[in-house]
Parts: sequence; C-alpha cells; structure tokens
Amino acid sequence: METHTPVTADHVVTCDDAGNRIGTVARADVHTTDTPLHLAFSCYLLDADDNLLVTRRALVKRTWPGVWTNSFCGHLRWTETTEESLVRHAAHELGAEVSGIEVVLPEFRYRAVDASGIVENEICPVYVARVVGDVAPNPDEVAEHVWAPADQVRATVEATPWVFSPWMVRQVSDAAAVPATERTAGATVLAGALGLA
Repeated sequence: METHTPVTADHVVTCDDAGNRIGTVARADVHTTDTPLHLAFSCYLLDADDNLLVTRRALVKRTWPGVWTNSFCGHLRWTETTEESLVRHAAHELGAEVSGIEVVLPEFRYRAVDASGIVENEICPVYVARVVGDVAPNPDEVAEHVWAPADQVRATVEATPWVFSPWMVRQVSDAAAVPATERTAGATVLAGALGLA
C-alpha cells in the first residue's frame, strides 16, 4: 500500500478500488499507458437559460487533445474536497465562478485508452452547476467552447459519439438511465436540461 508524502507541486490523488485516498503522483507523470486509479470529477455547466457549456480540449492536452467534452473536468489535490476542486478548476480552466453545485452521478468511474495508448483511470463523480457571469476559457485547457441547448447536445452525442470524449458519452447515457424517482437534485436539473425529465 502506498503511503502519502505531502507534495507541493501540482498532483493527483491515487486511491484504492473503494475510493480511499492512498497517495499522490505528480500531475505531469500520472497519465501513462498504466495510469493508476485516481480521484477526479466532471462538471456540466448551465447558464440561466439552461444552455449547456461544451468545450473542446486544448491541443496541448496529454489525453484526448482536441476532443469535444463536457464543460470541464479536474483532479483533486490531497487537501481538497471534490467541490473545492471543482471551484478551483472552474476558475482556472474557464475563468468562471459557479453556484448551485449538485452531484448527478456520485458513483461514476471509468477507464479509457486514447489513440496514443494513454490511459484515463478515474473515480469521477459527475456534477452540474450554474455559471455566475461570463466565462473566459484558458487556452492551455480549452481550444473552443459553445453554449448550446442541452437537449441538442444530448442528441448530438447520441448521433456522433466519436466526436466526444468517452467519459462524456458514458455520462450522458448513464444520466439518461437513472430512473426519475432515484435522481439526485442535480441529476433532476441536468435531466431536465437534457430533455430527459
């Protein structure tokens, strides 16, 4: 079992199969052909009109460069809760403030391999939040962005899944599969925006 050594550089938190924190790895070193299981999150950002922010990953990203995906994702630091990490990443990646953070798929996890052989291997709960004001995306993180009606985003993901990140494709499908009676408040918000209510 790994032991945790505090780090000052940017890092990700490795975990066991149950999601318990067990160590840290420098962020620059974590994604390889044998990526350890680690903690992350995905977030779907809505505006006041329930339009959904979809982003295209910057071409300098190590995994899935140039691929369209959900609003933003991120990795937790050792001292952060998931929600604290989400707020930090919203500011860093999108220059945005968020409110109304709600969990949508608390148990989501996935493993995927991109065309270069680099592996994503994450316990990655999915959230929905509201943007406060405008976004000013960081070009090191986001190549392009668009606000679109969420039901159109869902229809496009379903029609052309190869255009989107594998985690977004699974998340949209998984969100649609949650019975209305079992949805969290956040899942109800996102389901309504996606036309799944």
